[in-house]
Amino acid sequence: MRPAPARVVALGASNLTRGLPILVTAARSCSRPDVEILAALGLGRSYGMESRVLARTLPGILDSGLWRALAQRPPLPTRALITDVGNDILYGASPTQILAWVQAAMERLAPYSDDMVVTGLPLDSIRRLSPAKFLAFRTILFHRCRLPFKCIVDAAEQIEEGLAGLAASHGARFVSLRPDWYGFDPVHIRPGRWGAAWREILGEDASGGNSHSIAESLRLHTLSPERQRLFGVERVNVQQGLRLTNGGQVWLY
Repeated sequence: MRPAPARVVALGASNLTRGLPILVTAARSCSRPDVEILAALGLGRSYGMESRVLARTLPGILDSGLWRALAQRPPLPTRALITDVGNDILYGASPTQILAWVQAAMERLAPYSDDMVVTGLPLDSIRRLSPAKFLAFRTILFHRCRLPFKCIVDAAEQIEEGLAGLAASHGARFVSLRPDWYGFDPVHIRPGRWGAAWREILGEDASGGNSHSIAESLRLHTLSPERQRLFGVERVNVQQGLRLTNGGQVWLY
């Protein structure tokens, strides 16, 4: 049996960003109060290319400072989460390219963690989309995307199969995303299911609590990543590690 993680490294996009306070709470519950969390995240985050949402641009996860920071930190039992892979479909990347980026991330994580978790894509909720709802979703969230619905579903199915294969080849745990985690929004976990979803992804007992303070959530949601561009201006925020009142320390990249 693997030891409880003293460090969690989390890669992801919108779902990880929205659920970060829940993930922190779950990590404290299944590990220890001073657990370290290093995360490369952000709304619309890509694994291999720059991504822009409104006035903010982030580097690809593979180009983030997380890898340098991880190499500089002392060894600890580490659980690595690879989540939110689907954005890159809507940025026009091929399934082959997307899976290559994920494989590169897993290879970089391997020296630091033999306890990896890979999440799939919300295939059931995507397949249930009506043509009108798909068009609205694509226009609002990925207005530059012109891919037809069938191409997106086909790509998602290829990536789901590829992610399961990568997980198996790296000895990682693969988590299929449950249909009941999603509602009207086909790709973002419903707030009411954040606790159950992130506990299952992290591997914590599903009976664990949801308690986290509003103040802590606000601190986490206003924490700036190491590097971003706002209105085209480069902003660098040296990551000292945010120490939380309830325990734990968080770095964002």
